[in-house]
Amino acid sequence: MSESPTEHFEHMEHAEHVAHEGDPFMSTVAMTIAVLAVIAASVGSLESVETAATITSKNESVLFQNKASDQWAFFQAKSIKKNMYEIADVTNPDKQAILGAGAKKNDEESREIQKKAEELEKKVEEKGEEAERHEGRHHILTLAVTLLHVSIAIATVSIITKGARWPWYAALALGVAGVLTTAKAYI
Repeated sequence: MSESPTEHFEHMEHAEHVAHEGDPFMSTVAMTIAVLAVIAASVGSLESVETAATITSKNESVLFQNKASDQWAFFQAKSIKKNMYEIADVTNPDKQAILGAGAKKNDEESREIQKKAEELEKKVEEKGEEAERHEGRHHILTLAVTLLHVSIAIATVSIITKGARWPWYAALALGVAGVLTTAKAYI
């Protein structure tokens, strides 16, 4: 969020001054601004949570990718070792039992390592999808909080114009749009 963290308070302060004037409509506008500011702050917090979740999921995906890469490197080492045992087995018929056992052991171990590497790759994919889901929510919440901020500013126009109703109606419409957009992020 690029706006000042005290921006909500400034709008609420303007609304508070107007509320003391005694005009019921202006008091309603002031209350609307206060409610919209609370909703905007809440949606801004959700946006921050989704941003953090995106970063966390992407980091976990990279971590699992590194672990999978390590397993694949270990798998290749075991495969090379198995092949060396097989070559040695052919060239040293008198040590076939020992060399054949070594090849078999490395083959079995490489299969287990391959299984671990494939499981880690599935986790990489899952974390990548999770990161995309959080990032999508973040983008939607950014739009929602923007709509709410604009609605607050437009409601303030009602105060500045000493009671014009159209800005208040526009602010309500944008506020509802912001709330609905927030809901869309989680549906």
